[in-house]
Amino acid sequence: MTDSLKKLMKEREALDSEIAKLRDETRRTALAEARELIAKFEIIPTEVGFAVKSASEAKATVRSPVAPQFRDPDTGATWSGRGKPPRWIAGKDRDAFRI
Repeated sequence: MTDSLKKLMKEREALDSEIAKLRDETRRTALAEARELIAKFEIIPTEVGFAVKSASEAKATVRSPVAPQFRDPDTGATWSGRGKPPRWIAGKDRDAFRI
């Protein structure tokens, strides 16, 4: 490397460090101000667009079942096409089993 390139690289490292330090300080100040305003005006997360669910609400979220797309003609077993394929269809042409 040339001396000028080394010098520029050191300057860049110093600037990157200074930028990170200033960003951290600014972020801490902004968070403190935000917390103060939230407390002062009794703002709740949903008012600013944050969706908050309690632990019980999050667990209660249930996906609706998916309709089966494939059927085993021998046993009548079905498969939705999601997840790991069952043995009766694995490695075979799925069109032959389509409902």
